[in-house]
Amino acid sequence: MNAQNLYRTAAYVTVFSVAEKFFGFLYRIILSRTLGAEGMGLYQLALSVFAVLVTATSSGIPLTVSRLITKHRTRGNKRAEHATVTAALLSVLAFSLPVFCLLFFGHDLFDFLFADPRCMALLMILLPALTFNSVYSVLRGALWGNKKFLPYCVIDLVEELTMIAAGALLVTHMTSVFDGAKRIAFAIVFSYFISFSLSLVYYFAKGGKLSDPSRQLKPLLSSALPITGMRTSSALINTAISLILPARLTAAGMTSSEAMQGIGVVMGMSMPVLSIPATLIGSLSLVMVPELAENFYRGNDKKLKDNIEKAIRITCLIACALIPVLFALGKDLGVLLFDSRACGEIIRNCCLMLLPMSLNMISSSILNSIGCEKQVCAHFFAGAAATLLCTWFLPAYIGVYAQIVGGAAASIICAALGLRLISKKSKEKVRFCKHTLLSAASILPAAALGMMLRNVFASVLPLFPAIVMTGAILAGAELLFLFALGLAEPRWAKLLLRRS
Repeated sequence: MNAQNLYRTAAYVTVFSVAEKFFGFLYRIILSRTLGAEGMGLYQLALSVFAVLVTATSSGIPLTVSRLITKHRTRGNKRAEHATVTAALLSVLAFSLPVFCLLFFGHDLFDFLFADPRCMALLMILLPALTFNSVYSVLRGALWGNKKFLPYCVIDLVEELTMIAAGALLVTHMTSVFDGAKRIAFAIVFSYFISFSLSLVYYFAKGGKLSDPSRQLKPLLSSALPITGMRTSSALINTAISLILPARLTAAGMTSSEAMQGIGVVMGMSMPVLSIPATLIGSLSLVMVPELAENFYRGNDKKLKDNIEKAIRITCLIACALIPVLFALGKDLGVLLFDSRACGEIIRNCCLMLLPMSLNMISSSILNSIGCEKQVCAHFFAGAAATLLCTWFLPAYIGVYAQIVGGAAASIICAALGLRLISKKSKEKVRFCKHTLLSAASILPAAALGMMLRNVFASVLPLFPAIVMTGAILAGAELLFLFALGLAEPRWAKLLLRRS
């Protein structure tokens, strides 16, 4: 994939991803207004356990299948590509079907998971989606590895829109909040069935086949299990933090109500805004991973180095361009979006974490694409230890900020270890330190300009137009500043906008 196609592909993947997140956000508004707090609580508790099951059964599969298919494609081994997909399908079915049977037929043994028995009823409805999602995860990895990004994005978007349409239609006929939550669960199962069906039809229609998987099972599992273990551990650690943090906050002197309010502000309001770069960097990673894997397996060290440098530099630019905007407008965004000054203060005070968080995301994707899954897993546990320590010891001193500081500490540790390993693994010297430092240095003057613009416009305009004017002028000024420093190149914008 040449530079023009690479940037254009990243652009339309980002558009699809943003659209999917936007529709999902609107759907949550519909559900919250229809189901109310009780119905949403039941739905979220059942969905959180289902999400752990999904993570445990198949989260490492798409990336691993993508990388192995890229490896076989560079060697012209079509049979091995088909064998990899077959091995992955057998693996996910071997995990998901027993889990389904165990929970479906023995759910009485797991009633302790929920304080409210209605949540178990919802989980029973969701369980068939576990197998649908597991199979789709394999075929998603096959699309990814073959650089079929458009069908990948379209199927994901169709799944989201199907869930929204089915859920909105079904919930209008609910008879109670529990009945409404069950209808939403059925909508999820139906949407997963649609993505499962579409991906299966597309795979075989485009020449996909099943082949003897025996030689591909070991490399597949040795690569997928560390990623799956890391992501499952992450889900479990997040669950542990959700139990530990309220207890530590109340031990520090907060009431239970104050602790839950603080956690709600951090997790439900502030973090979604602070996670904005994740959507953009996730799109970049989606496009870059098969490209990096292909260069790695072809032994094209010069091109591999160039692509790694581009990925890290673009990531730095995204993070360093967003930080001044969130610093200048964080308080106002908290009030505008959530009617919460506390949320706005957290966004403003913690926006610097975007840089290490973004570097951690891209460095992990790069390392996974070149076969360093075990090292990435080890980095994750080092970061997780820091998060748990912060969550345990810091609430007495900084309250709910302990969770954010823990996340930032984990990102710094993982990013530093990841970038160091990238430098060691690359046969050609990867240069990113100067660009990263200059990008970081641009934050201060841009933030100062943003604060000045915000104060000027806020004094003469209502909140929303003041935010829009400040953001637009600041974004334009940042772009010119980055071009002037040589940190961004005008040709990147041209490549994104140029027609195929």
